[in-house]
Amino acid sequence: MALVGDKWTVLVVVILAGGPKRFNELKRLVAGITQRMLTVTLRSLERDGLVSRTVYPTVPPSVEYRLTELGTTLIEPVTALATWAIRSKEAIDRARKEFDTRKAPVHESK
Repeated sequence: MALVGDKWTVLVVVILAGGPKRFNELKRLVAGITQRMLTVTLRSLERDGLVSRTVYPTVPPSVEYRLTELGTTLIEPVTALATWAIRSKEAIDRARKEFDTRKAPVHESK
């Protein structure tokens, strides 16, 4: 659950559902991710057998990432999670503001 609950993992899986991508293309498409975090995310997905990494013998070497057969089984549940998050964003934002307002420290003036 920790793997799939990570926001970067969800975004990478959703993007790779559209087909194989090179590292720099993924970096451009995953808004806000650092190079290091993308590397960590891809290595974790590869380690778990969800993503395959292919190195092509070009100069400089070209690396492509794609979902494995196991990785493709994540598309439906991850897409459902992403859809829910998008639909619920405003309600979550309202709930957070309400919570933060209730939990705001009270400053006494002297």
